[in-house]
Amino acid sequence: MEDAGRQTLDLLQRWHQGDREALEQLLQRHLPFIRRYVSNRLGPALRGKGETVDFVQDAMVEFLRYGPRFLLADEGHFRALMVKVIENVLRDRHDWFTARRRDLRRERPLPQESLLGLDPLARSVTRPSQVSQRQEEEAWIRLALELLDPEDRRIIMLRTYEELGYGEIATRLGIKESAARMRFNRALPKLARKAGDLRRGRLERALESDMP
Repeated sequence: MEDAGRQTLDLLQRWHQGDREALEQLLQRHLPFIRRYVSNRLGPALRGKGETVDFVQDAMVEFLRYGPRFLLADEGHFRALMVKVIENVLRDRHDWFTARRRDLRRERPLPQESLLGLDPLARSVTRPSQVSQRQEEEAWIRLALELLDPEDRRIIMLRTYEELGYGEIATRLGIKESAARMRFNRALPKLARKAGDLRRGRLERALESDMP
């Protein structure tokens, strides 16, 4: 394992064990690159959200605190995952989704042993073998949900986690009920594919956008 990947993996492990200093070190190590990358790709949209530094840092911390716990032995993959999540949150209703992520963690907390290895080297260090298959699958699904394009992610959250009917979903999104049903039926296979790619260590495929 390369030195940079080892250091990132060690910091992730320490953070998952409750070491707040490890989170600060992750930010110091990766935030400048991630901020520059996101700013170059989404500059105008970021300016509409406020300061680039504040938004990117807040989004990264929010994900690491309230998203599924994961390990990555490749520093480049870690950065790519962070960029994907931050870009998706920016395109989405940021306040709504971050609030739902926190609520989900409170309402349906994952067991502490649920630590997902996203590549072979990380999986060789630890894996969630002590949790039930259902709980482990829940962790993979939640992580895959972070990588869905905003439209797909929102309709799955509304239908599956908020348990709304298609009529109410249609009202919220300003579309017809038949369109809401169609969007949900199209989004579910995308979620399943991303979860499957993550489980198999195919992070590059999981990070690909489904947007046309």
